[in-house]
Amino acid sequence: MKYCTNCILPDSRPGIIIEANGVCNACNNFSVTKSTIDFVKREEQFLEVVRKAKLKSTGYDCIIPVSGGKDSTWQVVRCLEYGLNILAVTWKTPGRTGIGQENLDNLVSLGVDHIDYTISPKVERKFMLKAFEKYGSTAIPMHMAMFAIPPKIAASFGIPLIVWGENSAFEYGTDDEALTGFKIDSNWLKKFGVTNGTSAEDWISEDLTKKELTPYFSLNDKQIDEAGINAIFLGYYFNWDVETSLAVAKDNGFKVSDKAKTGIYNYADIDDDFISIHHFLKWYKFGITRSFDNLSLEIRNKRISREEAVNRLASLGDETPYEDIRKFCKFVGITERRFFEISEKFRNEEIWKKIDGVWGIPNYINEEQVWTNPINS
Repeated sequence: MKYCTNCILPDSRPGIIIEANGVCNACNNFSVTKSTIDFVKREEQFLEVVRKAKLKSTGYDCIIPVSGGKDSTWQVVRCLEYGLNILAVTWKTPGRTGIGQENLDNLVSLGVDHIDYTISPKVERKFMLKAFEKYGSTAIPMHMAMFAIPPKIAASFGIPLIVWGENSAFEYGTDDEALTGFKIDSNWLKKFGVTNGTSAEDWISEDLTKKELTPYFSLNDKQIDEAGINAIFLGYYFNWDVETSLAVAKDNGFKVSDKAKTGIYNYADIDDDFISIHHFLKWYKFGITRSFDNLSLEIRNKRISREEAVNRLASLGDETPYEDIRKFCKFVGITERRFFEISEKFRNEEIWKKIDGVWGIPNYINEEQVWTNPINS
């Protein structure tokens, strides 16, 4: 593993490339590209997007896919400021938390209509377990639903615009500059949709029928174009920073948690008990946790140094989300032992090596860090 000399991300993370200067492409995007962006001009471009949406709409001007988190709260506030008539759409996680429901209710109270789309828990249960067993990814159904449901609702209601939040291709790195722009399409989804390159069609089986998978089937680019839907990233038009969106969200009633659920932020990933499982499995596959991403963003925004981030990472210790793992196992109907047996199948032995009978990562970013938990058994 090679680590970026500016942040703490390794090249094992998908999309990350350590470039000739020793710095990763995500950091170079941030320091070079982002610093030269004319956000005044970008706002003017957004005004044109708004104007066209209002001209085409016969009711709702746009859909905003929301979870109730700080980012979706910020998106709603921003779009309301520009006079858009919003339909908020949520894929309802089967692991929604109490604070997640409170924040979603608060978002709706800001003045938007809202659809809370619930998929049969029996279907979600089967799909999540299959995805976990096949790819070591519990979040494939989540991402498939999140990206499939809003466009289909937009087409059904004749809504001309979908406003997504940040573009993870820009924020977290890609070797394809065409994916770091303003629009979401099938090429973007294939690389950043987090479905392991699969579609709903690929999951049809004897015990998971095509009809059961209906919510996960998405529109293709041609169907979206024919429906006249423009799907954009709001982060392309406005400077995207966690502290900025958090401040706006809190000013508009968003609540933070007592402690971080996964990673270092007590305001992120707090609406879902199962999202921490998705992030935890990166430890096996890529040798990173959610904290690597969070701390690297803090470095790029010059709120902490790289040395401080490495020390902070070590101080976090064991980041295994034991309580959420128990909840997940209960939901899908497996034992915790079985959970770790399945997880073990996805350990990346290109980076993990047995050291004195215990799994470890040679040349790990902080050799003094000790993390003893079931993944080492």
